[in-house]
Amino acid sequence: MFQSLSDKLQAVLKNLRGYGKLTEKNVADALREVRLALLEADVNYKVAKDFIERTRQKALGREVLDSVTPGQQIVKIVHDELVELMGGSSPGGSPSPGNWLMVGLHGCGKTTTCGKLAKLMAKQGRKPLLVACDVYRPAAIDQLETLGRQLQIPVFADRKEKDVVKIARQAQTAAQMQDRDTIIFDTAGRLHVDEELVQELVRLREATRPKEILLVADAATGQEAVNIAEHFDKALGLTGIVLTKLDGDARGGAALSMRAVTGKPIKFAGVGEKLEDLEPFHAERMAGRILGMGDVVGLVEKAQATFDAKQAEALQAKIAKNELNLEDFLGQLQQLKKLGPLENLLGMLPGMGKMPHLASGEQDLKRVEAIVQSMTVQERRHPEILNASRRARIARGSGTSVAAVNDLLKQFEMMKRMMKDMGRLQKKLARQGALGRLAR
Repeated sequence: MFQSLSDKLQAVLKNLRGYGKLTEKNVADALREVRLALLEADVNYKVAKDFIERTRQKALGREVLDSVTPGQQIVKIVHDELVELMGGSSPGGSPSPGNWLMVGLHGCGKTTTCGKLAKLMAKQGRKPLLVACDVYRPAAIDQLETLGRQLQIPVFADRKEKDVVKIARQAQTAAQMQDRDTIIFDTAGRLHVDEELVQELVRLREATRPKEILLVADAATGQEAVNIAEHFDKALGLTGIVLTKLDGDARGGAALSMRAVTGKPIKFAGVGEKLEDLEPFHAERMAGRILGMGDVVGLVEKAQATFDAKQAEALQAKIAKNELNLEDFLGQLQQLKKLGPLENLLGMLPGMGKMPHLASGEQDLKRVEAIVQSMTVQERRHPEILNASRRARIARGSGTSVAAVNDLLKQFEMMKRMMKDMGRLQKKLARQGALGRLAR
């Protein structure tokens, strides 16, 4: 989403890094470019103006101008201001027990977000109940029930009842009987904020006394999303915001403006279409990604949640014995795909998002997977049996060429040799360390 803004900010800050000495003029020139980048990204005009003024005051401080690395100091100032703009260094939402009221306009992804939130809660040991409070759209109830079946999470719905307050009270009784500690209310939306919708939500709030009232906002809506957030907050007293479609190609200004304009934190972010693609929003990590510093912590968390510890141990043992085969390789590729699109993963590594030859690697991964899947189990486990006729058959089956199959096998053998050498080196270092301790 932030690609255009990210490219422009990184270019400006790269120039600043090159200055041995900063002056008021080159700081002013750079911040003018930063301001233009923010406005082009659809950041609210006043928010952009305040951001630049705060950054300018800090950048012209004596400790920065006299610093040995003034350019790097300014990069840090811009990073810290971005963090503050998006909500400070405290992490996003925590799926704690209680009633959660999800509100938003029609088409913002509210029902899907309810399902994603329920999955996140269940993963962290909560016992959620989904409640269908959109009595105007039967498809919304159908969608919530479908999500519930997919997630194996109960859904409370009463298609005959039109009073959302009665539905909410019945749902709370059902939650007690089913020993559910968290209730997520999926409410009705409109094409725009109107008095009828607001009054219904106010009555629902009074009946449920929710722990959280979260506005689900489509990040692609732009500045209109900020106006919507102000309307809902004035009527209901929002506790936070969930931004959906952060993986899209919108300019992202709403994400940067919403916290500053409403004062409400962005608690969760939808980063994809799958049910697991909802994560607590971390302003610090997002600022790092915008400035090309990556989000290594986020990547490690994704990997820990995705990779099977027992499989990893078994793989490590195979590597140590030099028994790695193409079946293991395929398994690791499929695990990697679970982490999400390669382009998103590269953005989490410092500086990697700017490398187009790596960002286009998604197609290469698919090609490799197709080649390995075109092999028999025996061929995957014993690549040494792959003669010319077998390689030709695999190329036909995978829609590639014999040269592509040969390249893959060559690279696989190189990888095995490297891993074997690394294993030997680790053992050697371990022995030297043990001998050193004995000598002492």
